[in-house]
Amino acid sequence: MSTQAVTATVGNGRMSKIFGGTVTDGVWTNIQDTLSSTNLGILIPRAPVNFVQAEYTAGLMAWRIQNAQSLQVSRRGWGAIDGNSCYKSAGIPTYAIGPDDMIQVYAQPVDSTSAKSNALAWVTTTKGTELYQALAVADGTATAMTTALQSQTFGDAAFNSTLTQLSICLEDGAALDKVEFIDSAGGVVLTIQGDDRIPNGAAGGGTSAYYNLMVPSMSLMVTKGFAMKITTKSA
Repeated sequence: MSTQAVTATVGNGRMSKIFGGTVTDGVWTNIQDTLSSTNLGILIPRAPVNFVQAEYTAGLMAWRIQNAQSLQVSRRGWGAIDGNSCYKSAGIPTYAIGPDDMIQVYAQPVDSTSAKSNALAWVTTTKGTELYQALAVADGTATAMTTALQSQTFGDAAFNSTLTQLSICLEDGAALDKVEFIDSAGGVVLTIQGDDRIPNGAAGGGTSAYYNLMVPSMSLMVTKGFAMKITTKSA
C-alpha cells in the first residue's frame, strides 16, 4: 500500500501544536506531536482548540479527533494539499481536548490510472457521521460510495435514518459533476451539483481548498436500497 507524509496543526489564538508522520493510505492512523512523539490528549489536556489545519502530500485526506477509550469522535474535517491550507476555513467549534483524545487521519492517493479519481465523503444522518469513499471512479460514470471501513452501501448503513449533512472531497485536481441519491427502484430522488477544489490548475473555479461539495442542511429520508452515486472528472 502507498504511504505519504501528513501534518495537522491544532490550536487556538494563543498556542498550537504540530502533529504529523508518514501514514499508510486507506487506514485511519494516529499522528503524534512532531517534537515529543506524544498523543494529542497527553500533550495538551483540557486545552481549548478552535482550528485544525491538516495537510497531506498528494491525493486527499480526512481527519478526526477521537477518544481512545470511548471511540467517540468530537471533531472532524478535511485536509488540504501541502502549502494550501487556510486558517479561516480550518476553524472548528471550540473544543476542550480530553486526556484520551487522539488526532487521526485517513488519506488516499491520487489514482494512478488515467481518467480515474478517488473520493471521500463525510455523511451525517440521524444515526451519526461516517466516512464514505469511492476509489478509481471512472470519468463521467455514476459510481456508488460505500462506507470507508465496512464497505456498506449508503442504503444499508443509513437505513431508516434521515440524511442531514454531506461533504464530498475528491483527489487533487478532480472535479465533482454531481452527486445523486437513487432509490431501490432506480429513480433519482435528489441531485446536487458539485465543483472543483482549489488548487485546480487550469480548470478555473472552485470555492474551497478542502472540499468539492458542502451541503450543511438536508432532510432526505433513507430507505432500504438507496444508493449515493457521484459523477466526476479527473484532472
